[in-house]
Amino acid sequence: MARLLDQRIFVAGHRGMVGSAIVRRLKTLGYRDIVVASREHLDLLDQQAVREFFAENQIDQVYLAAAKVGGIHANNSQPAEFIFENLMIETNIVDAAHRAGVQRLLFLGSSCIYPKLAEQPMKEDALLTGLLEPTNEPYAIAKIAGIKLCESYNRQYGRDYRSVMPTNLYGPGDNYHPENSHVIPALLRRFHEAVEQGLEEVVIWGSGKPMREFLHVDDMAAASIHVMELADEIYRANTQAMLSHINVGTGVDCTIRELAETVAKVTGFQGRLGFDSSKPDGAPRKLMDVSRLKTLGWEASIGLEDGLADAYRWFVEHRLEARS
Repeated sequence: MARLLDQRIFVAGHRGMVGSAIVRRLKTLGYRDIVVASREHLDLLDQQAVREFFAENQIDQVYLAAAKVGGIHANNSQPAEFIFENLMIETNIVDAAHRAGVQRLLFLGSSCIYPKLAEQPMKEDALLTGLLEPTNEPYAIAKIAGIKLCESYNRQYGRDYRSVMPTNLYGPGDNYHPENSHVIPALLRRFHEAVEQGLEEVVIWGSGKPMREFLHVDDMAAASIHVMELADEIYRANTQAMLSHINVGTGVDCTIRELAETVAKVTGFQGRLGFDSSKPDGAPRKLMDVSRLKTLGWEASIGLEDGLADAYRWFVEHRLEARS
């Protein structure tokens, strides 16, 4: 697909970590007409408001990066909000886009769509082959529904609505809340505070043995735009009508211990690392199979240490707002 820089592009969720990265990337590539709407001006849970927004703005493409997100604690304590709000957001946007004649849309999901005991690395065809991780099942169900929503509009109406499933993301704009953050922002904050307080040890939950994969959000933005810009015939040749989503990751993982050691290096912490094995480890491994995306011509380019250094710079510059 030729890059049409005058396309009117709506990025839903532009204030979030992923949405803001997509906006940055689009501007870098020269796109001139990027539409955003803050929550104060457009409530994505309001179906009529979303329909009116699309009717009035003549959108050509949509990046659906808006979502209610959070860590294990948030998912466990607010399961109803996580399934309801995510279902409403994606349903309202996809249907309104279709009604307004938008032909191309990209839905951003999550690696949690795969079964808890999926074979590693996780391939796209592992979807719906087993039970989900209970702690974030409501969120995962909503993301699976988003994939099927896109596929259903494609089948019935001939739309070109695509889906990408990222691995664990981190980078500028991440959430550093002490209770609701994911592992990388949580570790960056704790190690930073340990340096500030002159602590001699930082204790990490679990044994440090589980393996996880991490992708810098700028790589995620680049991959998203790459998939969106693929020619229709190339995209269709490498996907299936009812198995159309594409994994996005690095294809490389590390242990939590290795991650903590790298965070310590990046933040300048020189004390001891402790591991509290009485705390749960979670799944032993979660790695994405990214061979489909490689076949389509894209690979991650930001290494973990460089990416963590970038994320840490952002945290230090925005630490007052990031700590709230």
